[in-house]
Amino acid sequence: MYSEELVQKAAKVKAAVFDVDGVMTDASLTFDENGVEYKTFNAKDGQGVILLNKAGIVTAIITARENGTVRYRFKNLGMTKLYEGCRNKIAALRDFMEEFNLKPEEIAYMGDDLPDICVLKTVGLPCCPNDAVDEVREHALFVSSKNGGRGAVREMCNFILKSTGKYDQVVSEIINRK
Repeated sequence: MYSEELVQKAAKVKAAVFDVDGVMTDASLTFDENGVEYKTFNAKDGQGVILLNKAGIVTAIITARENGTVRYRFKNLGMTKLYEGCRNKIAALRDFMEEFNLKPEEIAYMGDDLPDICVLKTVGLPCCPNDAVDEVREHALFVSSKNGGRGAVREMCNFILKSTGKYDQVVSEIINRK
């Protein structure tokens, strides 16, 4: 299904980084009459992030927006690092790489729109949801068969875990809990 070259790139991944709107959500922005923003996340995508955490893969979010819902989801999933309000996502990526001593080829990133391209061009495993804009799809090596907020994150997580040989172990730990 995936090329051997793509599997080899995924096998090097030590960190997975995600945009939020259009990746972890379906890109809908919902506001109440007071301007409070609400987001809907996919539980199966969240389980994928949890599996990455259990496998020892560093997980992070880099997002241009600042939102309490994102902070709550980040904490709820036990992710490692959150960068909010990032107009310059590449600067956040550089800080992330320095803090965790990571090389570009050790990072997977999933983005869906123009501000993500600078990061996609830098990392070893650039990924996007199926419904990403065309310009992003041109830079992604892994294009999910699922849309943002609809399983794209989980598909990417499973692909990384299977490529690194960690999938069976982390799934077994969850299935066989006592």
